[in-house]
Amino acid sequence: QVQLVESGGGLVQPGGSLRLSCAASGTIFSIDTMGWYHQAPGKGRELVATITSGGTTVYADSVKGRFTISRDNPKKTVYLQMNSLKPEDTAVYYCNAEISTSYFRSFRDYWGKGTLVTVSS
Repeated sequence: QVQLVESGGGLVQPGGSLRLSCAASGTIFSIDTMGWYHQAPGKGRELVATITSGGTTVYADSVKGRFTISRDNPKKTVYLQMNSLKPEDTAVYYCNAEISTSYFRSFRDYWGKGTLVTVSS
């Protein structure tokens, strides 16, 4: 069984910073792309940033220049450094990873339960 556990959310003032972490655990053979998505109140889940196993990154236009995604492959962990936070960044942030649990199994999506980020004065 595979689990993704996020941490690092909380309340921060506009202009502040937070660092989210997401660790994968369980029966894992290989991890491909890892990423972060967010869901604001009353809205759908949206891409924030992704990173491949080779380090190629993709960012939503709204976070370019402010957020940085990174990963530690041996630790099976992905990070999201969020700087210059704005009230519109307030959302539940979900970790996602494409994981294969054995040599014979294809990759499938796994999700964490989410961590709340609130940007408010």
